[in-house]
Amino acid sequence: MTRQVSRRDCLQLGLGALLGGGFVSALRARAAGADTPDAPAKACILIWMDGGPTHYETFDPKPDAPAEIRGEFKPIATAVPGVQVSEHMTRLARSANKFSLVRSIRHDQGNHGAGNHYLMTGAPPRIPVGCGAFVSFHPSLGSVVAAEKGAPAGLPAYFSMPDMSRSGGPNFLGAKYAPFVVGDNPNSAGFRVRDVALPRGLSAARFQGRSDLRGEVDRFQRILDKTAGDPAVAMDEHYQQAHELMQSKEAQAAFEIDKEPARVRDAYGRNPFGQRALLARRLVEAGVPFITLYDGGWDHHTKLFDALKTRLPSWDQTVAALINDLDERGLLQSTMVIALGEFGRTPQINKDAGRDHWSNAMSVLFAGGGARGGQVIGATDKKGFAAVERVLGPENFASTIYSKLGIDPGKLLYKPNGQPVHLVSDSLPIRELMG
Repeated sequence: MTRQVSRRDCLQLGLGALLGGGFVSALRARAAGADTPDAPAKACILIWMDGGPTHYETFDPKPDAPAEIRGEFKPIATAVPGVQVSEHMTRLARSANKFSLVRSIRHDQGNHGAGNHYLMTGAPPRIPVGCGAFVSFHPSLGSVVAAEKGAPAGLPAYFSMPDMSRSGGPNFLGAKYAPFVVGDNPNSAGFRVRDVALPRGLSAARFQGRSDLRGEVDRFQRILDKTAGDPAVAMDEHYQQAHELMQSKEAQAAFEIDKEPARVRDAYGRNPFGQRALLARRLVEAGVPFITLYDGGWDHHTKLFDALKTRLPSWDQTVAALINDLDERGLLQSTMVIALGEFGRTPQINKDAGRDHWSNAMSVLFAGGGARGGQVIGATDKKGFAAVERVLGPENFASTIYSKLGIDPGKLLYKPNGQPVHLVSDSLPIRELMG
């Protein structure tokens, strides 16, 4: 049912929204239920497949296309009749009724820097940027969620493991909302998060009694966005957060991955990606609203099939285990699990047995958060050249995440100089995922 918009709603939208066309987008978002107070999701685990994963060899196989397009891998049936995925994704195939596939997101940013920014923020870069550029014209999804949802007791609201994506920072929101980066490997013996554990040689009693801890906490690896406000203020905020983290029982408990049963750790995969996914589940249980699992190395310009024969089975095991584990614990309904990169790959296999950048088509896995599983949303043409049915953009993707977390995607943000900025320029979420 569409809720009528009150005078108060109009005032909250602000004059800038009325003048800039945002009013219409906001009305449409409200009609889609984007700002419902009982938002179904409380957390998001974003699996960022950095480099741009191929849609052909993952979630959108084209078995009837010519060999130079369809590639070496065969499709397999899933638990959802009529839906196929790559032959190397057997576990996700069995769990296909628990997630949706969006096959029709497309955009016009065919290099890593721009594509990363577009999908990580929901906003296209304002100027052309190079493929290797680290760009920040708009706050990232995680930083906005951290600012809007707040942090649980004793923990930051936004984590990124083991690195921060090149556009995963807070921009004008300030360094307070940068991700807490956990670079440590939870698959290693004696796993210890340097920024959470007490510095070696410093007892808890001595820590409590010290009046000057700068020398210890200034070593922290927290990401600083030097373009966002006063660096001195940012360091003060990091100092305070570091102090709180070291004293937080919640933080210490969240990272005690060694207390997980061996069978659970084995199910996720005894490798860095698998154990970081398990750690993400523990952070969700601790109340953290946004976690990015940065998973690099998907830029397969050469020897794509050789690489994926090794990589996909392990990746498939971890992602399926995460979805199934959240489901068994009753957490999938309130937790989104999303996997994507900055774009898809070219239809034509190149001379080096790889595929190149291609932003006309890409696939996104979307599970949980109240979204119905077993769906395929949109489609590419029969050769996978472009999204042709239910064509969507990165703005719709970002608006879906915000809407499901109870954040109005049509909201106006304000830069430190007072300039208004729309959170998302097209605030229409993907209706099929809204539940």
